[in-house]
Amino acid sequence: MTAPMEESTPTDRRTRETVGSPWLMLAMATLGFAVNFWAWALISPLGPLFREKGTLGTLSESDVALMVAVPVIVGSLGRIVVGALTDRYGGRVMFPIVSGVTIVPILFIAFFALDSYALLLVGGFFLGIAGTAFAVGVPFVNAWFPPERRGLAIGIFGAGMGGTAISALTTVKLFTNVGSKAPFLITATVLAVYAIAAWLILRDAPGRTVPTTPLLTRLSANARLPITWQACALYAVAFGGYVAFSVYLPAYLKTDYALTPADAANRMAGFVVVAVVMRPVGGWLSDRIGPVPVLAGGFAIVAVGAGVAATHPLLEHVGTVAFLAMAAALGSGSGATFALIAKVTDPSRVGGVTGLVGAAGGLGGFVPPLIMGYVYGRTDSYAIGLWLLSVTAVLTLALTLTVVRRTERAHDAAAAETTPASR
Repeated sequence: MTAPMEESTPTDRRTRETVGSPWLMLAMATLGFAVNFWAWALISPLGPLFREKGTLGTLSESDVALMVAVPVIVGSLGRIVVGALTDRYGGRVMFPIVSGVTIVPILFIAFFALDSYALLLVGGFFLGIAGTAFAVGVPFVNAWFPPERRGLAIGIFGAGMGGTAISALTTVKLFTNVGSKAPFLITATVLAVYAIAAWLILRDAPGRTVPTTPLLTRLSANARLPITWQACALYAVAFGGYVAFSVYLPAYLKTDYALTPADAANRMAGFVVVAVVMRPVGGWLSDRIGPVPVLAGGFAIVAVGAGVAATHPLLEHVGTVAFLAMAAALGSGSGATFALIAKVTDPSRVGGVTGLVGAAGGLGGFVPPLIMGYVYGRTDSYAIGLWLLSVTAVLTLALTLTVVRRTERAHDAAAAETTPASR
């Protein structure tokens, strides 16, 4: 027992020197997540504006859907590798790298791609790197907190997804009133400042377990865990639904309810704020009543809300309530999913599992905008796409109450058996 204590002493000393370490680390990680998500969502609010003004030529609804979805797919798949790399190198290294690299595609879009649809797709592809920040933060935060606080801590970190609200509230206004390059240059500057601050302030948790097996071996082992595929399904609907609405809601509201691009972006920001606030609430509730009840309640609300929205109700009354209720449910469900992962997964594997689950969530956000754009292009209605979301939520609710509940109970039973032995 002497050797591990000696090895951890330098880290412990740095930890003591960092005032309020766990909460400071959580704050810095949440800030990094928010800034990177702000960058990740830069293109989404501009999609309807590009189509309206014809800046990129004549764009169909499917063209806009593809443009706003490309960063999502790259950010999603990239989480698989970035999550595994975070297990190996730690968040102190990975946060500055992801933030710094993201600056390159932002500047490329600002100076070369704003008048070319093809170049904007290329820039959006690499802009997806910003979306991988999520897979850095979850294992980083998870290692800093004891099991009974991980749901709340990871939920607070997840509130950084509110960076998309910053983009929704500022991008169109800056683009229109200040200059087309303004939102990109401001975001690049903020990312640069954060990357430097993260390198100076962040510290990995003392006693963090560093895996020694090869990357592909760890990815394969993590993929075979039952919790991995179960959480992938849950997160594909919970976070995927949030991402889909956050990137496509401006286009949906403009097309289906004839709102201006600015008004649509503001309403999308309201949706994002509700989801962001509810994410730590979902984690906090999961610490107290368990993740499964929180997930089940959330998916039930989404099933009802999507069904109501499919009937094209008045936006100012029933429609607004339906969308905000879904925002709350999707936010709390996202927080509960990672509370579940933190509860039943070995800490040394959280990054790898997070990468795979985060990828599933991003993919869940990539597909719906394409479906919505395709369906509207063929039927002049979004109803089919919303009904598909309702059915998907019902199926996920059934999965939660059966398979996922059994996994949680099996873990609880195993923990109960080992606890007396450890005493």
